Amino acid sequence: MLRRIDLSGEIAGYPARALRELMPRAAFDVNEALRSVQPLIDDIARRGTAAVAEIVERFDGVHLERLRVPEPAIKSAVEALDPELRRAYQTSIDRVRAAHEAQRLPEVVTEVAPGGTITERYLPVGRVGLYAPGGLAVLASSVIMNAVPAQIAGVGSIALASPAQKTNGGLPDQGILAVAGLLGIDEVYAVGGPAAVGMFAYGARREDGTVECEPVDMITGPGNIYVTAAKRAVRGLVGIDAEAGTTEIAVIADDTADPVHVAVDLVSQAEHDPAAASVLITTSAALADAVDAELARRVPGTRHCERIATALAGEQSGTILVRDLDEAVAVADAYAAEHLEIQTAGAREVALRVRNAGAIFVGAYSPVSLGDYCAGSNHVLPTGGCARHSAGLSVHTFLRGVHLVDYSREALEAVAADVVAFAVSEDLPSHGEAVSARFAAEEER
Repeated sequence: MLRRIDLSGEIAGYPARALRELMPRAAFDVNEALRSVQPLIDDIARRGTAAVAEIVERFDGVHLERLRVPEPAIKSAVEALDPELRRAYQTSIDRVRAAHEAQRLPEVVTEVAPGGTITERYLPVGRVGLYAPGGLAVLASSVIMNAVPAQIAGVGSIALASPAQKTNGGLPDQGILAVAGLLGIDEVYAVGGPAAVGMFAYGARREDGTVECEPVDMITGPGNIYVTAAKRAVRGLVGIDAEAGTTEIAVIADDTADPVHVAVDLVSQAEHDPAAASVLITTSAALADAVDAELARRVPGTRHCERIATALAGEQSGTILVRDLDEAVAVADAYAAEHLEIQTAGAREVALRVRNAGAIFVGAYSPVSLGDYCAGSNHVLPTGGCARHSAGLSVHTFLRGVHLVDYSREALEAVAADVVAFAVSEDLPSHGEAVSARFAAEEER
């Protein structure tokens, strides 16, 4: 069911870039999507609320009198929660909060010379716009993954946007509203896709001057390629978390792995989207055969069988055969998966050798689905190989390091000659004079 790429014994001959080019990848042309998204963003910048409402009606089929969700609707969604689902939401919130509390950064004071200190302070952004998808998969869990780290970071103003749902009276999904309520977020907008990104970046003002949504400093949250293109369009005006692509899983497995475990985990990610990537990296052709057989047996009976089958058969998915676990780790580092599972003997030791992955799931009882909801880790992760240079969403995403430079007279005098020498060498003599003049003025007095 999965196409095969046999790299057994060949890994050592490939430089890193060439090896990356052999990896299964989905086509993901953000620039092409940007061509259709940019006019929408420009229209929002010019016309505010009117443009946002027109885009929502055009793409979601919902006419909005107001962009913002009334607070009673959020409260009602919480009250209507099934107790079992409420418990699941709260478990996720509690574990994500516990794991992310450990990411707080203390103020650090370093004395670089007698009388000269640098203090590094970590300050939260002032206002963030969080996005929760509502397309093929409506992800209430993404509200938790975005909001909890922002709250721990100390962000003072948090707004949430998610697509208007015709099946919910033009409001966002009930689960998304309920999670917002559980987290104490009362600023929620029934706006999805590029319209939400544009609204957050430029704000939304009605023709009479009434402000419906103030602009934000940063936008975070997963979305489809058009959301990603919209983020690219406003990057610089606001901060963004990442340009995320379609979800992906890679599984390193040897002959000790259970093919059922491997198969159900590959299916779980393929369920997201026809373009989702499911990749098996294995030392065992026998295991690959068993996984294919299990997929063939299971997929037809799944709820989203067509979507899953399309994803598994796509160019972005496949089985990569390798000679040993050394080669498996090399392939995993080249692929740099959003989610990487290790289902091998000595799984933790193998996991500790991997350098490039958004999150690593160790052993048979740490599936990606656990991380999607209740592990405590964050599920907003780098895709498309970006785990080589980027990390997933965290408290750090919402913090900025600011240096306080505090030198005494004596400390500045001790380094004055070095500053002047640097300034002269770079033909910026006034830089040096800004230091030397302080002491010349004292001598004149």
